[in-house]
Amino acid sequence: MKITAGKINRWLIYKLPAAWLTGVRVSMINGSKCEVKVRFKWINQNPYRSMFWAVQGMAAELTTGMLLTNSIKDSNANISMLLVRNKSSFHKKAVGRLTFICEEGENAKELINSTIKNLTSKAWFKAKGYDETGDLVSEFDFEWSCKKRENG
Repeated sequence: MKITAGKINRWLIYKLPAAWLTGVRVSMINGSKCEVKVRFKWINQNPYRSMFWAVQGMAAELTTGMLLTNSIKDSNANISMLLVRNKSSFHKKAVGRLTFICEEGENAKELINSTIKNLTSKAWFKAKGYDETGDLVSEFDFEWSCKKRENG
């Protein structure tokens, strides 16, 4: 079964309800790129009239995690993944509709191939969030660890 934006968004309701409730939605995914959108609204605001940093983080993490999940699925290997570290930078007030983009599909494929050969591997992935005018609002870096599971 192919991973699509619609399937991920339905999955969010059951597996990541906080992301779904705050409006985080995958708008596009393919082998090289994942895009997630979220609109500033009452449910995801902070006291300073902008989007709470954790909502931005959920959207950014989802872009990287779904690219990795897609690569694991394509490999047909039994691999677990774990987020082990993250860093973030904020450049502009987060209001309006934000789009988070991760374009590291090739990095995800390399991580999975390395995991298949070496049993465990780690790699950093970057997601950038832009507002409706195209200005950079925030950047998130996530270090993912992957481990090949024993079959049986």
